[in-house]
Amino acid sequence: MPEYILTVDENDNVIGTEEKMKCHDGDGILHRAFTLMIKNNKGEFLITKRSDKKRLWPGIWDGSISSHVHKGESYEDAARRRLPDELGVKSNKVDFLFKIRYQTRYKDVGSENEIDAFLIVDGIDEVFPREEEISDYKFLSLEELNEDIEKNPKNYAPWFLIIWNKFISMESNKTFTKD
Repeated sequence: MPEYILTVDENDNVIGTEEKMKCHDGDGILHRAFTLMIKNNKGEFLITKRSDKKRLWPGIWDGSISSHVHKGESYEDAARRRLPDELGVKSNKVDFLFKIRYQTRYKDVGSENEIDAFLIVDGIDEVFPREEEISDYKFLSLEELNEDIEKNPKNYAPWFLIIWNKFISMESNKTFTKD
């Protein structure tokens, strides 16, 4: 059965729903998505490798979960729905940090055209990934993740690079303003 996701305008106002596959054909139809990062009790971040079965960016490293928003859901609701589906865990404490707008093509297969919210969940130390969604995963410190992204940016999803750079910039500003 097809999955329907929220389509939006440039200001993230909902204008309707559309089949997920159609939203990723050609140049894509602008829709709501989210990237969720899990941070464990050691302060490490969970990154996941997209399944080789994925249509767009198979086998590429991403945030803990990247998915879409359904009718009647907030970004946080969508993340809570996907946590058990993709990683076999639950959390009611999902924090919204910011949104980005991006569009990028994947070869001649399709496109991402999204308003993507960045969300974070703290305190999850163990996950149980579904192999249809995730082929590998690892927890990395902030420094380890930054170093790997710097050395191997092509190994990461393009939206994740944009989101992570904005997150790091925000974290740097917090540190700077605290002094």
